Amino acid sequence: MRTRVLGRTGREVGVVGLGCWQLGGDWGTVGDDTALEVLDAAVGAGVTFLDTADVYGDGRSEKVIGRFLAERPEVAERVTVATKMGRRADPHVADAYTADAFRAWTDRSRTNLGVDTLDLVQLHCPPTPVYARDDVFDALDALVEEKRVAAYGVSVETVDEALAAIARPHVASVQIILNVFRRKPLERVLPAAAEAGVGIIARVPLASGLLSGKYDASTRFADDDHRSFNRNGEAFDVGETFAGVPYDIGVEAAREVAQHTPAGASTAQLALRWIIDQPGVSVVIPGARTPEQARANAAAEQLPPLDDATLAALADVYDRRIQEHVHDRW
Repeated sequence: MRTRVLGRTGREVGVVGLGCWQLGGDWGTVGDDTALEVLDAAVGAGVTFLDTADVYGDGRSEKVIGRFLAERPEVAERVTVATKMGRRADPHVADAYTADAFRAWTDRSRTNLGVDTLDLVQLHCPPTPVYARDDVFDALDALVEEKRVAAYGVSVETVDEALAAIARPHVASVQIILNVFRRKPLERVLPAAAEAGVGIIARVPLASGLLSGKYDASTRFADDDHRSFNRNGEAFDVGETFAGVPYDIGVEAAREVAQHTPAGASTAQLALRWIIDQPGVSVVIPGARTPEQARANAAAEQLPPLDDATLAALADVYDRRIQEHVHDRW
């Protein structure tokens, strides 16, 4: 798989990674054996970047990754694992982001993953006031000096938060929602990150599966799937579920997107290829609940770049159907 440098980490990663939220929870049940099979399939298809968080299944995702890498030391040498911290704070407020909390959270993640030094730790969509606090970033610098982490970044909700993070001199990467239905980061975030040498990790690339083109008005999701319990932002930011697009509108728009799928490809691969082609993107992190999904997602890198007619058609879908619902919110 083609690789790119992940910002200030200096690490080379495959352009398609694996988002490991599904391996922890909130997407219906994925058993341990299946989770290990998904990891094996992804790595076998060329994936070298795994993204997780300490709250995915209350550490389950990290533990599954740690087990997989312990059993496959030859894989561990070439895989970069990014985790996140901060959402364990209760209440989740800016004052909870302290040096002591960072040490406790990263120590727990190091244990879960079975490593001495975390490759990359990201603040997990912190409260907006955190971005203005010098002491927070001083504490992150200390984690690097103490070799608890090799590098740090921020996972953000909004464009303004991304720009604030990029302005910090030691932020290695910014993770942000970017997909055919969430285009606002193209305007300022990607150019600013490229100029600063900050990596861009594109998450929610398939709009929680909408951009697979497989859902319709009758599709139902399990009660423990965030596509059921967070559809209106009941548990966390609604932008994380279906990229903030109202479900019925997203289904219709995705049907239009599917009409432009290249021969021999899936609509999900079309959506992933669109992200890969965006200047400034380091890696895109689709999730997977089955080995087949993991392999198919990785294969999106093999598609040729999308032609001008397809790009124009996808932009038109966004302009007509999606923009009014998401562009000014995030």
